[in-house]
Amino acid sequence: MSELGPSTQISADDGRRSAAYRTSPDRNLSSMPPGVPYIIGNEAAERFSFYGMRSILIVFMTTYLMSANGKLAVMSDTEATAWFHEFVFGVYFLPILGAIISDGLLGKYRTIISLSVVYCFGHLALAINDTRLGLFLGLLLIAIGSGGIKPCVSAHVGDQFGAGNQHLLARAFGWFYLSINLGSSISNYLCPVLLNDHRFGPHYAFGLPGLLMLVATIIFWMGRKKFVHIPRGGLGFLREFFSREGLTAVGRLFMVYLFVAVFWSLWDQSSGGEWTLQARNLNLHFLGMKLLPEQVQVANPLLILILVPIFNYFIYPAIHRVFPLTPLRKIGIGLFLIAASFLIIWWIQVRIDGGARPSVGWQLLAYVVLTSSEVMVSITGLEFSYTQAPKRMKSMVMATWLFTVALGNQFTAILNFLMPALSKLGIDLKHAAYFRFFTLLMFFTAVLFVFVARFYRGKTYIQGEAPIEGAAL
Repeated sequence: MSELGPSTQISADDGRRSAAYRTSPDRNLSSMPPGVPYIIGNEAAERFSFYGMRSILIVFMTTYLMSANGKLAVMSDTEATAWFHEFVFGVYFLPILGAIISDGLLGKYRTIISLSVVYCFGHLALAINDTRLGLFLGLLLIAIGSGGIKPCVSAHVGDQFGAGNQHLLARAFGWFYLSINLGSSISNYLCPVLLNDHRFGPHYAFGLPGLLMLVATIIFWMGRKKFVHIPRGGLGFLREFFSREGLTAVGRLFMVYLFVAVFWSLWDQSSGGEWTLQARNLNLHFLGMKLLPEQVQVANPLLILILVPIFNYFIYPAIHRVFPLTPLRKIGIGLFLIAASFLIIWWIQVRIDGGARPSVGWQLLAYVVLTSSEVMVSITGLEFSYTQAPKRMKSMVMATWLFTVALGNQFTAILNFLMPALSKLGIDLKHAAYFRFFTLLMFFTAVLFVFVARFYRGKTYIQGEAPIEGAAL
């Protein structure tokens, strides 16, 4: 689709009704922009597809993976964990490519639509081929599609707002994040059921997320005439990125992002990774239910739905009455909270290593603490990154934010690949020692962040407004 000026119309030769495509927000609009519901609907369905696939991935690799001749060819826990984090690394590294295509070549809308098609083919490969070949092709295409659209979708939310309704931006990002967790909570419950039911199995378990990705693509296409379409930057994007202002903005943010990368090296262990493997050794009877190990992680998105309004309307105002709660202070508190969640996981693993079978309720408690940290770090980071990005660099800065997830997962993947060699050197990082390492790493990272963040000074950029100088903390 062409991206045209505010008064330009696209007309069809056959006399069909023409439609105007806006390239700047309506400065006088004081309500929620009309394109936002389509973005949120798209995000809910896309996150259903991604987290549904991801929730069963490590169990599929260790239990259901087949060889080309139809025999089981499963991976060990350590190998599957390493490749799981490599996949997540790819998903969050490739936003840089998506941002370059979006800001420099195609614009956000056409980038999202094009890569969503690639995304759908990735799900198709996983659904029809349960061998390592299908796994490789499926995860590669999903990484390209999911990773490529990530910075564009979140930046596209911010592009819809102007001077008249910028006060609603935080609320929109809150709804955006709620849609993520609404989709993922449903899929985190359903996909494990399909995987473990002999009547369905991997083909249906991976097929359902593929169907939802197709729905997500259609919803986004339906909103094409409601969106504000910020034109691609072209050479202007490159000039702004390599300008003093652009490099300074990225450099300032990256100082913060290095600490957040450690946060993600821990958080992604809770979403289909190491916490799921730990859950196989827990007593999974809880409140009259018998949970599957892969289903325990549904606690996270459900808790997001509960905790986001609680934090926004009660906890944040209460803290703000004690001291100003700026974005970087929220992130700092969140870093300490995720260290506390891993302290619980470490304690659980000590009991498992000692021969006990703790209740899954203890892991659910850890999810409460972990999700509280996610509310303070992840949601805040999305809004903070968008507002700190120069106007033609919104997707690139969002990609840099997502790159922190890639860095964290690459660290965890490399650690798992090196564990056999480290064991030979007498460095034991198995079982409880593994979680102890990450607990202490996160605690010391959080302490250091408190001191470093005090020196951050940034600018706030909103579409249609002049940059605002000021301290972020």
